[in-house]
Amino acid sequence: MKQLSIFLLFAFAGTTVLQAQTANPQQYKYVFTVAKDGTGEFKYIQDAIDAMRVYPLAPITLYIKNGVYNEKISLPESNTDVTFIGESADKTVIVFNDYSGRGKLTTFTSYTAKISGNRFRAENITFSNSAGPVGQAVALHVDADNACFVNCRFLGNQDTIFTGGETARQLFVNCYIEGTTDFIFGPATAVFQNCEIHSKTNSYITAASTTQGKKFGYVFLDCKITADSGVNKVYLGRPWRSNAKTVFLRCTMGKHITPEGWNNWGNPANEQTTLYGEHKNSGAGADISNRVKWAHQLTDKEAAAYTLTNVFNNEGAALPVNPKWYGEVSLRGFVWPEKK
Repeated sequence: MKQLSIFLLFAFAGTTVLQAQTANPQQYKYVFTVAKDGTGEFKYIQDAIDAMRVYPLAPITLYIKNGVYNEKISLPESNTDVTFIGESADKTVIVFNDYSGRGKLTTFTSYTAKISGNRFRAENITFSNSAGPVGQAVALHVDADNACFVNCRFLGNQDTIFTGGETARQLFVNCYIEGTTDFIFGPATAVFQNCEIHSKTNSYITAASTTQGKKFGYVFLDCKITADSGVNKVYLGRPWRSNAKTVFLRCTMGKHITPEGWNNWGNPANEQTTLYGEHKNSGAGADISNRVKWAHQLTDKEAAAYTLTNVFNNEGAALPVNPKWYGEVSLRGFVWPEKK
């Protein structure tokens, strides 16, 4: 009987703690501030992340004041529903200089920022890898689902952005992305809307590895495809894996885009399994008269399917879709919390 009483006492205590954790969300902190100059609660972004409650009971906002944050950061998958808001895109900078081959680092651990928590949002931030042209050096590694980046800048060379997560859905709006080779790569379904995609050398923009069976891979809507002066032979994409899907719709393409447009990565068999499409693009690089024969020119009916709703409701998604994560893309603006 004594043992039973002790057991019941512990069980009651455990239940009470659990209820306290889930029934009183107000006891946790949901707004954090980081400032390099010491005017915030933290000087380092990772310190703020580490202070956040995992699987929070309400969305968390991290305000990041202007400054150069020289640190390698990681938002784990248990840190869901987090928003980063920078003070300004060009002056709020997260930068590091890791690269593949530096010690035991690989492409996938060379990141400056790794975002794994679902329902993430970032605004007004520069993500940069400053390693230089030394091979694979990732600025952003994002494998979160329902991840949205608004008015952000991504600076690097080879492999600037890795869109990880085979069933992840990600959105980039009004962003600037630069790089050299395969600087947007990975398996996620990702839409780039009203972005500037800037090539720094003759090479390849995308290297999608779309999961077999998915309807959509990379979708570029109303983007500007630009390059450094002297760059004159850039391919829109090549398949990192055989089922790569990448389309450009209503984009303005500079003369640096090679007439062929696409590359099979040295494997003719990829021509049978990839889907590389274009529709109503403009500019000197949009001329399709000399495109590779296996590229696809979308009909108006096919192009009409490339809406955010259709793309993000594809059958490969692992989690239910909440339209708000991709429908509310306007800037929330930097509102620095008042000191208490």
